[in-house]
Amino acid sequence: MRLAADRVLGIVLIGLAAFAAIFALKLQIPFSYEPVGPKAFPLGLSILLAALSLVLVLRPGQSGSWPNKTLSLKLLAVLAVLLIYALLFTRLGFLITTCFTVLALARLFDAPWLKALLAAVLMTAGSYLLFTQGLDIVLPWGYWMPVFG
Repeated sequence: MRLAADRVLGIVLIGLAAFAAIFALKLQIPFSYEPVGPKAFPLGLSILLAALSLVLVLRPGQSGSWPNKTLSLKLLAVLAVLLIYALLFTRLGFLITTCFTVLALARLFDAPWLKALLAAVLMTAGSYLLFTQGLDIVLPWGYWMPVFG
């Protein structure tokens, strides 16, 4: 009996939910204006992820085929790009890392250079405005900002 891809994904996602819940429980902010504190949102998402993943484990769909080698390599490359994004986010800042990440992901899925660059600039600018102006979230500028004053 082959293990259904849905069950494997469900088990992996339950592990991810547990990992996120553990770190959410460790969040300690000495002073907060919110009555529920910083733990509520990530903990709620962890519980939701675990519950939905359990559905995949208990009631998987039909066992399909695993991705071919080319698609598997692209998915690993996406994972690598996102890992690099997470590692460089505070060092290089939101604008540079987001722009290069969107550019890399667009090129990875065969977008022409001009369209990939346009998408990277527009998505970076749009998400920056959404976070800073719409949600009032301060984003990191990175270590290069003192160069520009």
